[in-house]
Amino acid sequence: MAFPLHTAFCLVYLLALVALGARKARSVHTQEDFSLAGRGLSVGVLVGTLVATWIGTGSLFGNAEKTYEIGLPALWIPLAGGLGILALAGLAARIRRLEMVTIQDILEARFGPALRVLATLALVSAYVIIVSYQYRAGSSILQYLVPSLGSFEATLAVAVFVILYTALAGMLSVAYTDVANGVLMLVGVGIALPILWHQVGGWEGWQAQLTPVQQSPLGYWTPLKFLGALLPPFLLILGDANMYQRFFSARTAGGARKAAIGMFLGVLLMELMIIVLAGLGAALVRSGAIEAPAHAGHIIIHTAFHALPPALGALLVATAVAIVVSTADSYLLAPATSLVRDVVQRFVQPDASEARLVGLSRVCVVGLGMLALGLAFASDRFFDVALFAYTIYGCAITPVLLAAFFLPRATTQGAVTAMVLGAGVAILWESVGYFRGQAAWATQLSDWLQVGGVDLVGEVAAVLVAFPLSAGALLLLRGPARESHSGQASG
Repeated sequence: MAFPLHTAFCLVYLLALVALGARKARSVHTQEDFSLAGRGLSVGVLVGTLVATWIGTGSLFGNAEKTYEIGLPALWIPLAGGLGILALAGLAARIRRLEMVTIQDILEARFGPALRVLATLALVSAYVIIVSYQYRAGSSILQYLVPSLGSFEATLAVAVFVILYTALAGMLSVAYTDVANGVLMLVGVGIALPILWHQVGGWEGWQAQLTPVQQSPLGYWTPLKFLGALLPPFLLILGDANMYQRFFSARTAGGARKAAIGMFLGVLLMELMIIVLAGLGAALVRSGAIEAPAHAGHIIIHTAFHALPPALGALLVATAVAIVVSTADSYLLAPATSLVRDVVQRFVQPDASEARLVGLSRVCVVGLGMLALGLAFASDRFFDVALFAYTIYGCAITPVLLAAFFLPRATTQGAVTAMVLGAGVAILWESVGYFRGQAAWATQLSDWLQVGGVDLVGEVAAVLVAFPLSAGALLLLRGPARESHSGQASG
């Protein structure tokens, strides 16, 4: 074991999480307890769980990976989440007043049962992908702690912990431990930053290790690439089932709004701190102070092990573990809740007892967690995989969900078409880019999509094709009057 202090710190922290989860498990008696913590979360707990849910592997590994590659232009990345949260804050109280459980409840109330099923398919697909790269992130940390572990064994160990922990008490364990995770994130990154800033030599030292392109405002990003990188997280957070589920869990509508504002401040601060931390780590590598990590996305973890004093490094590593666990359990709980609430309870066993629903929720957590484990070995590119998952969700669900609130003439036909086009085109576009050169169909389709010598698949992000088609379907297939089914999403 190469880093005994780091390992001991992480073990103590994980055991504390399990103890808290086991304690909260005794309070789980109904599906609402498991999925929404009994609708009793205070503003402080909500802020903690909202921030900890959003600041995940996409930030710690994906944004760090991009910062390592492009330098200062990565400071634009938090803009997407910040703007999305501000927009969501305006809806927070309205969401809480709906007294619903999942976003599919909103969609069915506005557009009918077909939308509940389609949204569940899109949500499960995107969120399982998100959970899969949380496993990979946790695996990379575990392999630093125990170098003798292979990638498969480390990933399996992380998956087993996340699955069992999430199944223990659902939202009750997730929300309250997220508060601890959020505090640990702020303390760990906050202490590490000034130390690394001093080691690098401040702003001048950081800039000295950057190329001219890495110092420019947009760097290698063209306007299309810039929009293609920032639009997916913006769309995800506007329709993120995790955010809505937490707003549904708030004690009051006013508390939900206050928590959203607190989330905006917390996320913006943490995102910027993580990007600067990654930039400083990259500067230490380029100056020769530490060796390069095996993967660009590991730069913050690598820095924690090799550039900080052991005690502070252990604290930052525990911070990374907190980030991985808090995001993985949230994105595993949401699709499990959706399958039980929106498929089993709605269409298969409407009269199922509360005990059976809680048991089925736990079974779904295990099943989806194992499915994510199978996907975890598909790619080691954190930023690209994150954007892919965000794109599927943001193009399929977010436009239809916003239409439920703001487009009175939106029709069921338009909503179904928008969801199918959004998800289908996003998956097809990414698949062509991934398989061209390997599969004849992808290569031929890629060649067909060349316009004026421009490689559209390579130059235009999937979100810039799928989102306009999804939104366009909603606008083109509008009806003369608003349709309504079992309720109104406007609250």
